[in-house]
Amino acid sequence: MTENFPDFTDCVRQALRPLFTADRLRALLPVVLMLPVCLLLAACGDKPEKPAPPRPVRTVTVPAPSAAGTFLQTGEIRAHDEVTLGFRLDGRLLTRSVDVGDHVAAGQVLGTLENSTSQNQLDSARADLDSARAAEQLAALNLRRMTQLMPSGAIARVQLDTARSDWQAAASRRRSSEAALNTARENLSWTRLVAPAGGVVTQVSAEPGQVVSAGQTVVTLAVSSGRDAVIDVADPQAFSRPAGGFRVSLLADPSVSVTGTLRDISPQADAQTRTWRVRVTLDNPPQAMALGASVQVGLAGTGPAVMRLPASALTRVQGRPAVFVVDSASRRLQLRPVTLTGFTASDILVSAGVRPGEPVVTAGVSKLREGEVVASGEAGE
Repeated sequence: MTENFPDFTDCVRQALRPLFTADRLRALLPVVLMLPVCLLLAACGDKPEKPAPPRPVRTVTVPAPSAAGTFLQTGEIRAHDEVTLGFRLDGRLLTRSVDVGDHVAAGQVLGTLENSTSQNQLDSARADLDSARAAEQLAALNLRRMTQLMPSGAIARVQLDTARSDWQAAASRRRSSEAALNTARENLSWTRLVAPAGGVVTQVSAEPGQVVSAGQTVVTLAVSSGRDAVIDVADPQAFSRPAGGFRVSLLADPSVSVTGTLRDISPQADAQTRTWRVRVTLDNPPQAMALGASVQVGLAGTGPAVMRLPASALTRVQGRPAVFVVDSASRRLQLRPVTLTGFTASDILVSAGVRPGEPVVTAGVSKLREGEVVASGEAGE
C-alpha cells in the first residue's frame, strides 16, 4: 500500500493540472479577490440591538404644602458685643501676644508697634521742656532785677517792659513744651494695643512684621458673654413684627436648641448678596452653642406655604435650582426649575415648580438626563 501512495498523488496532480492553467487563473483572480471583501461586509452587517433596560430610580411623592409655612434659615453664632481694635498710629507690628480663642483681661497688652520714632520724639520733647524751663527761670530773674532797679532810676522804663515781655514769652514756650511732651508721651503709649475690657479674642487680622495703618483692625474682641444668632435674609419685612419667638438649634445636633428674640435688622442690604442681616439674641444659650457654631433659626407663621423634599433631590438647570419629576404616563424624566424658600440639614423647602402627588427623584440626580426613561425603584415617603 505504501508503494501505491506516490502513484495516487501523481494521478491527482495530473487530474487537477488542466484546471489551473494560466488562462483559467486569470479568469478566477477577480472572484478570489472579491471573496474576502464579501465576507467582511457580511460580518459587519447591522445586527439588531437590544434596547437598554430603563434605569431604576428612587422617588418620593411631593407632599401637600403646609398651611402655615415656617421660616427656616441657617446662620452662625456671634458674640452679642464685638469690638474691633487697632492702633491709632501707622507702623510695623512688632509683637502680637494673643490668638483666636484667648481670654484677655481689661488693660492687657494685645500687641505692640515699633516705638523707636515715638521714643525719640518723647526724648526731644523732654529736652525742649528743660530748655524752656531754663529760659523761663532766666527771664524771671531778669524781670526781678529790672523791677528792683526801676524805682532808683537806674534803668529806663522800656527796659522793664522788655524784661516783662521776655518772661511772658518764656512762660508761653514752657507751656507749649509741656503740651508737646504730653503729646509725645501719648504717641508712645499708642504703640501698645490694650484691651478696653475683658473678653475673648474672636479674630486676628495682622501678623508680626506686617505694616499696619492707623485704625486698621488687628484684633476683634468679644467683650460680653451674650450670644446672637446671625442670619442673612432676602425679605426683612417678615421680621418687622414677628408673631412669636425664634427657635434656634445647632445644625450638627438639632436636639440642642434655645429660644431667641429679635435684636435688630440691618437697614441696608449687602451690596454683593442683596440680603439683610438679622440678629437674634439667645436666651441663656448652652455651652454647646460656641462662637462660630452653625445653627438653624426658625420662626413659625412667617413663611409661605411650602413643600418639604429631601435635599438629595436638588440639582441645577441654567444656574437655577431644579428637580427631576417622573412623568406618570411615559415614565420619562422632566427637569423642573423650582423656587426655594429655605433648607435644613436634610430637606429643602419648595414653594413652586412641582405639584403635590408628583414623583420626584431623590437619588443619583447627577447621573440622570432629561427625557430618560426610568423604572420605579425604591420609593420614599
